[in-house]
Amino acid sequence: MQTENDTRIERDSMGELPVPASALYGAQTMRAVLNFPISSTRFPRSFIRALGQIKLAAAQTNEELGLLDPSISGAIQQAAQEVVDGALDDQFVIDIYQTGSGTSTNMNANEVISNRAIQLLGGELGSKKPVHPNDHVNLGQSSNDVIPTAIHISLLSTIAEQLEPALEGLRGALDEKAREFMPVVKTGRTHLQDATPIRLGQEFEGYAGQVERSLRRLGYARQELSEVALGGTAVGTGVNTHPRFASEVCKRLSELNGYEIRETDNHFQAQSTLDGAVLASGVLKTIAVSLLKIANDIRWLGSGPRAGLGEIALPEVQPGSSIMPGKVNPVIAEALCMVCAQVIGNDVTVTIAGQSGNFELNVMMPVAALNLLESASLLATASTNFTERCVRGILATSKGPDMVEQGLAICTALAPEIGYDAAAAISKVAFESGRTVREVAREQTQLSEEDLDRILDPAAMTEPGNVVGSAGA
Repeated sequence: MQTENDTRIERDSMGELPVPASALYGAQTMRAVLNFPISSTRFPRSFIRALGQIKLAAAQTNEELGLLDPSISGAIQQAAQEVVDGALDDQFVIDIYQTGSGTSTNMNANEVISNRAIQLLGGELGSKKPVHPNDHVNLGQSSNDVIPTAIHISLLSTIAEQLEPALEGLRGALDEKAREFMPVVKTGRTHLQDATPIRLGQEFEGYAGQVERSLRRLGYARQELSEVALGGTAVGTGVNTHPRFASEVCKRLSELNGYEIRETDNHFQAQSTLDGAVLASGVLKTIAVSLLKIANDIRWLGSGPRAGLGEIALPEVQPGSSIMPGKVNPVIAEALCMVCAQVIGNDVTVTIAGQSGNFELNVMMPVAALNLLESASLLATASTNFTERCVRGILATSKGPDMVEQGLAICTALAPEIGYDAAAAISKVAFESGRTVREVAREQTQLSEEDLDRILDPAAMTEPGNVVGSAGA
């Protein structure tokens, strides 16, 4: 009967090493576990799934090309599918802070799939017979082209399955609020100071437009990520791989995932750099900056409820203070802001990782993968949470409309009638006296009450291209 202390002896090119008897990984994985006791952080599930897909498609392709015995290929495919499905996740035990090429994790996958295939064929774990981790599972591949390909595929999957649907949901909710709030006319703000009137719906229309453009930028990132390094093997020359291997594997990967994955037409750039990943990280950072603006605006618009702006009311989701009874804070927006800060920081890490390509290989691929996938996943979950727990429940208050008549910037509409300087003088008097622009203009101009109603109509000022006055100045 096996105990937790039972081991078996595995061998690699450096010699023998004890491995837990029941483990599906082998000596190279075990060496990496011993060499990198850095953190408890592992590659995310999406990355392991992508790695399994690559090994699955590679086995199918190598069999089709006549390079792999059908029985061995079938066992590899079955084992690789278990990796794809997550059934073998506990066998991927190597720290993210490891060899910069990710070779340790590629060999982890090769050994796990090899040993699982051996099990399926009735062989002995660790024997490398009849399925060898390098000769069969890794056939036609190198860590140097497999790992960057897995980065691209896993990020593509996270974007397609999580982030894009989350942003579509947020855009739709903001669009709904834009329509709902379009009748609400309020004071605009520039430089945090009063500006000409704007509709609350127009502000939300702007937020929806930011998210719409975020989706557009993601589409460009997906185009970049769909180009993969597979086929370059060690240094980009394609040594030890069949000329058709990469293109055929990419076809299968495209079918598996439902989006295009294509072999690069320049392998030397594809695995000596992380330029595509850096670009994608930049897009994720841009989305984070955009969402940070939206979340902060909504926090400010809902500030108060009495001593702040209070132009909107946010859903009350939890008590806000351990000392002040009844206080409610904009916590959902705050959570999104923190996620955005994390994503912006992650982009710095990816940028530094991208700079670490020396000659034919980048050597910071694992940490780039970690931060990219975390950014995409965090943005997805935080956006959905923001949509459902905040945006959909926002209500407009009367504070915005109530303040419009008190605004000084509506004197802008007087400028075409009486000139900029005269309008500025009216605004100054109104500010110093505490009266409205309308009241001062009534005294200091020859404009009739009908003219003032027409010129100082806040709703008319919100119409694009609307010219209120009739005389140039």
